[in-house]
This record gives sequence, structure tokens and C-alpha cells, in this order.
Amino acid sequence: MRFADIIGQEDLKRHLARSVDAGRVSHAQLFTGASGYGSLALAVAYVQYLCCRHRREGDSCGECPDCKQIEALAHPDLHLVFPVNKQGKKSGEAMLSDEFLPQFRTLFAERRGYFSSQEWYDRLDLGKTLKGMISAREADEIIRKLSFKSYEADYKAMLIWLPETMNEEASNKILKILEEPWERTVFILVSEQPDRLLPTILSRTQEVSVPRIAPEILEREAASRGITDPTQARNMARLSGGDLLELEHLAAGENEGLRKEYFDLFCGLMRLSYNDKHLELIGWAEEVAQLSREQQRGFLRNATRLLRESFMLHAGLGEIGYLWGEELSFCSKFAPFVGTQNIEPLIAEIERAGAQIAQNGNPTIVFTHFALTVSKMIKHL
Repeated sequence: MRFADIIGQEDLKRHLARSVDAGRVSHAQLFTGASGYGSLALAVAYVQYLCCRHRREGDSCGECPDCKQIEALAHPDLHLVFPVNKQGKKSGEAMLSDEFLPQFRTLFAERRGYFSSQEWYDRLDLGKTLKGMISAREADEIIRKLSFKSYEADYKAMLIWLPETMNEEASNKILKILEEPWERTVFILVSEQPDRLLPTILSRTQEVSVPRIAPEILEREAASRGITDPTQARNMARLSGGDLLELEHLAAGENEGLRKEYFDLFCGLMRLSYNDKHLELIGWAEEVAQLSREQQRGFLRNATRLLRESFMLHAGLGEIGYLWGEELSFCSKFAPFVGTQNIEPLIAEIERAGAQIAQNGNPTIVFTHFALTVSKMIKHL
């Protein structure tokens, strides 16, 4: 995985290459950003550049044995840790990443490093409710593996994907080595939700924030995926929110049913809220609770988008919005209810609900509180 294989992120790629060239290699780095921004792929490309013996023009050569092994996630000095689990696990049985490494390598190769946690859990066949985790036993393995000398490369690299899935015991176990690792050992943590990490983990790492992919880059990606209409490609790039995975779903026509369901749920919530139908809101919350956790998070993300677009309509900026059809029709009527007085509290409430769902909060309780709180904020402004 070379920097050239990463979609967009040109400024960040140059920054990472320059830091290695200047010898400024932090021993613990935290790459933050959604999977669709390329955070995992970028982290692997960084490790490859770090270990490549024939770097040139700000990128790894892609041809030496180190590059080829790292691209295949098979280098002896690159250790991988990621959330795992399985159906029918026995009580007390600890799952380790190494047991699932072949599946992870296959998915990484197929998707070129761009895949979501849900895609990984689907590959593990975990069903709707079971999720992966990084156990305390895995933390013991991290310490054991890093106690050995490097085999071939100048650095040993420990890449932990989704460290927020570590339980507190596992997190505490790696604190010492994270703060004082062995010589020429590099920790690369790749997180989608760094707010779920222990403060002691955050304080020991240097953050590398992976931003959204620029809209013009995604427009070109949409065109390469068969979207020939420039207007449609531009709208898809905007709707995807800088996320390549979301763009792929839009271009393939996937999730249309889900998007319609999310929109209907949003409309239902807002109509019940501004009509003060509090008992009906409890029924609404129970309906949302039936979705999978990933779908619940998807609904909240979509609600954020629709609220922001409604706010832009309220502010008279509809000409730079990206709504059409029934979304435009509803949000045009709803816009008077979203203004400077309540847009920030509404978004904050959505983010709070999303964090609670990510932390396995009871969805019925979370969405009941969410709906009743939102209903108090929806007023004609």
C-alpha cells in the first residue's frame, strides 16, 4: 500500500512522508477518521513508507521485499490487532486477532483498505447484535510480540485497528508499553471514535487527524464508477460527506431502501415533535430500537445531514444545498423550525445518542430520551 494508492489526502501524505524523512517518528500515533476517509489504508501506507529501504519522491518503492510483504499484511515486523469475535463462543474463551488474520488480509486486499467495521463483522458472520472486541488476552499478546527484536525492517510496528473496542482491562495493560516502548517500536492506532478511548491512552499518543476526502476528488471517483452525469456526480460527492464508502453505496444504488426509511423516521420524529405528540414519540423510539446498531447510527448521521440542510434553507442558503425531491419538499416546510437558537443543541443531542449507541446503551431508553429531548427543541422560530 503506497501513498499513491490512497484516494486524495495529498497534504496529509506529504506531511507524513516529510516527518519520516526528517526522522520525526513518534513512537505512538493515533490516526483518527472514518473508514471511508482512508484512515486504515493511510496507516498501512505510512508503515510501508517507514520500512521501505528505497523511498523516492515522497513514497515507498512498492517493489522491495519489505513493501510487498507490508502490502500483503504479511511482514514479520508488522503486527496487527483488530476486534474479533465469533458465534457460539464459549464462556471465558478469548479470541485473538491472529486466528482471523487470513480473513482480515483477504478483506483488506479486496477493498484496498477501505472497509467499515460492519463489513468486517459481516465477514466474521457475527449477525446483527454481536460485535468484535479486543480482549485483555490480546493486550498480553501485544506485549509478548513486541518483546522480540525486529526480523528484517528497521522498525517494529504494532497496528491496532479500532482500539476503542478494547475493554478497560486491555487498555490499562498496554499503557506502560505505549508510554515507554522498546527502541524502534512504533504503535499505530486507527480509531473511528477516539472519544471512546481512555484519556490515558489519548495522552500517550500523537493524533494524526484524517480529514474528509475533498468533494472534487469524490466527483472524479463517482465518474470512474459509471456516474456520467456531472450534476449527479457532484450531488453524490456532496451527499457522501467526504466518505468513499458512502459514495460507493450511492453510486451502486445501495441503501436506497434504508435512506428512505431513515428519511421517513426523521419526518415522523419532527412531525410528532412540533405537534407535541409525546406518547406517540415513545412508539417512534421503540420502532427505531428495532434497527441494528449500525442502522441506528446511520439514521442519526442522516438526521444530522437533514437538520443542517434545513438550517441552510432557513438561512436563505438553499441555492448551495443538496436536496431534491421529497427531501427538499419536507425540509423547505420544516426549515422555519430550525435556526440559530436550536441547531447546535439538536446536533449535540444527536451526537450524544450516537455515542450512547456506540457504547451499547439500551436503544429503547436512548431513543426515548432522544425523542423527548428533541421535541422540546422544535419550535416555530
